[in-house]
Amino acid sequence: MTDFVIIGGGVIGMMTAWQLAEAGHSVALVERGQCGREASWAGGGIVSPLYPWRYSDPVSHLARFAEHEYPQLAARLREETGIDPEYRRKGLLYLRVDDRDQACAWARRQGKRLESVEAAFIYDKEPWLAEGIGSGLWMPTLGSIRNPRLCRALRARLMSLPGVTLEEGVTVEGLGIERGSVTGVETSRGRLAAGEVILCGGAWSGVLLDSIGMTLPVRPVKGQMMLFHTPPMPGGRMMLERVVLADGRYLIPRGDGRVLIGSTLEEADFDKTTTADARASLLASAAAMLPALADCEIEQHWAGLRPAAPDGIPFIGAVPGVRGLHVNAGHYRNGLVLAPASTRLLVDQLLGRASLIDPSPYRPDRRLAAHGQPASLIGRVSMTTPLAQRLGANWR
Repeated sequence: MTDFVIIGGGVIGMMTAWQLAEAGHSVALVERGQCGREASWAGGGIVSPLYPWRYSDPVSHLARFAEHEYPQLAARLREETGIDPEYRRKGLLYLRVDDRDQACAWARRQGKRLESVEAAFIYDKEPWLAEGIGSGLWMPTLGSIRNPRLCRALRARLMSLPGVTLEEGVTVEGLGIERGSVTGVETSRGRLAAGEVILCGGAWSGVLLDSIGMTLPVRPVKGQMMLFHTPPMPGGRMMLERVVLADGRYLIPRGDGRVLIGSTLEEADFDKTTTADARASLLASAAAMLPALADCEIEQHWAGLRPAAPDGIPFIGAVPGVRGLHVNAGHYRNGLVLAPASTRLLVDQLLGRASLIDPSPYRPDRRLAAHGQPASLIGRVSMTTPLAQRLGANWR
């Protein structure tokens, strides 16, 4: 029997496994595909909520902790795996911000650098932006990370740890529960017994818990993105060198000169197909910010599923009514943003350590009660509940 089984091999699941293994515990990480190939791969990698002043304090607290952790986390992964996650701290330019006063007031309260800047400053930073920009906001401390490489580095680190078993290409078919306690999971390769089970299933987390009679209000929200290959520019510069955000869409530069545009917001259940309409919309947004992108090759166009929870606040902690079952899900657009903080918060609880972050705003029992979910539904479950038929092709 292993100490912990983690369901879901995204950034949240992998960081959780890493921390538990380094604390001396045995961990089995179960992933239906390959680790880091769902929402963690599909996102943009900005290490901040897009408009941080529009979020609640619980999200801001996690974001502040995680932003502090990312530089050293990326450096450590590069050293230990040889894979560079490409953490870049080049700042972010906000264009056409309607609630500028609210943004500046938030920055003062948080002690965060956020400056009002004029056209000369903006074009000095990014000379190939569209003409006619009069002013904007500049956050010089903002960083970004190349999330596919972060996922590769985390997976490589886990594979090097003797206490971790990666169960990839494995479907979870049921949760083992006896007399109100979790006993492990049933998978397509057989039973995995465990003392504790942690659900990090992203957009699929609600479906998984529905199989034991619990309604977790986490739903999938599709986001489509594209990647451009850009040519060298005069003076040895790249076409774009820092993140630019306008009208809810963002451009993110990569270290090799590529530029990413994101993202759509679509209520499409578990459908991850890309569409011509989204392609046209993303291209129009990209060209409106950086006109030269209209003539650049689109290398990739993809979609991912964000796990949306009410108010964008994730569920982190023990599942009420089932001893030994825990959840860390519902981060919406900020899974990668909050991962170092939300995983540390849960691991602190699992290991009985004092946490630097107050766990109460994220506790599933409190948040579910606020949404009318009675914990007694869970307490009556005392069997392994099959769920593969509920998930069908979306899970397999």
